[in-house]
Amino acid sequence: MAPADTAPVQLHTVPAQPRSAAPPGPPPPSASPLPPPPTLIGSVQRAMRLLETVAVHEYGAPAKQLARETGLALPTTYHLLRTLVHEGYLRRDKGLFFLGEAAERLSSSGARQKRRSTVVDALAHWRDVLGVPVYYAVYREGEIEVMCVSDTPGNPAVEEWADFRETGHAHAIGQCLLSQLDEEARRDHLDRYPVQPLTPYTVRDNHSLLRRLERIRRMEPVTERQEYALGAVCAAIPLTLGTTAATMAISLPAHQADRLLPAARQLQTEIGRMLGSLALSISM
Repeated sequence: MAPADTAPVQLHTVPAQPRSAAPPGPPPPSASPLPPPPTLIGSVQRAMRLLETVAVHEYGAPAKQLARETGLALPTTYHLLRTLVHEGYLRRDKGLFFLGEAAERLSSSGARQKRRSTVVDALAHWRDVLGVPVYYAVYREGEIEVMCVSDTPGNPAVEEWADFRETGHAHAIGQCLLSQLDEEARRDHLDRYPVQPLTPYTVRDNHSLLRRLERIRRMEPVTERQEYALGAVCAAIPLTLGTTAATMAISLPAHQADRLLPAARQLQTEIGRMLGSLALSISM
């Protein structure tokens, strides 16, 4: 802070003026007006209230009942209902109103996001407990899809240097997913994505891979060692939920290969404890 100015202050006395001679002074400055409150759009509020009310009526509700429950005037209710039906947020059937496709899309999008968040949180937990990258993948419509990967700078995931979808024969994720399919589906996949050597350790041809897949025991971890990427070993845990083939997997540097199976077994135990809560989230 700068030092105070110590120069003497001179005071000047102004002679008092007769009261009658004082000129009228300017009016005192008015206080700054407060900013107006944010404008709430009443029609939007009313429309949202209607949507929320319709949502609790699984078997629909007529306009008069909705007006009564929302406290809206009947003409206002009819006007909002017509607008919401036109926009697809509601649908009308035999005088009853139901949620429409647009509202259901909003709901399903939020539910998908919540399910994804559940899986992401679970992977991050297992990543920290095991000290390894954790992967989640599914087999959907004939394709291998890696849905989520959780890693850290100190324990990075394997770099996807060759498309995971086309190289399922070479990594534990793909082998685990293919092992859950029937023979026809496996052959269909290999017709589209035939075996190709990626490293000196990759399985050599379709026939050899099919034989290997047949030998994989149900619910056993699937392992591969440097078949997809030199210097990396991986293990995958099968998750079969209904008709969805899914897997959780881990990877480690090759020099830590002795940790692979113990970590995979621990992951399998952890998954077993949480599978009930993850069952609805696993397909995202």
